[in-house]
Amino acid sequence: MASAQERAELDSKARQGETVVPGGTGGKSLEAQEHLAEGRSRGGQTRREQIGTEGYKEMGRKGGLSTGDQSGGERAAQEGIEIDESKYRTS
Repeated sequence: MASAQERAELDSKARQGETVVPGGTGGKSLEAQEHLAEGRSRGGQTRREQIGTEGYKEMGRKGGLSTGDQSGGERAAQEGIEIDESKYRTS
């Protein structure tokens, strides 16, 4: 746990726009960055629980194929890459 002095220094950096907590991008204070990082982590875990681990991996493969002008699905179809959406568990 960071000391009060270390937290004050980190908070000062965060208020100047620097990201001091991994996953806390956009937070305007140390506390805000901590909350953002926690929420982002929990969101990914919840999604994995909803669609299953295999579906989550498949979704990541599809998302990794996306470009600025094409979705991952469009690019996968264009390049003949198989995306098995049946792995997305819905229950």
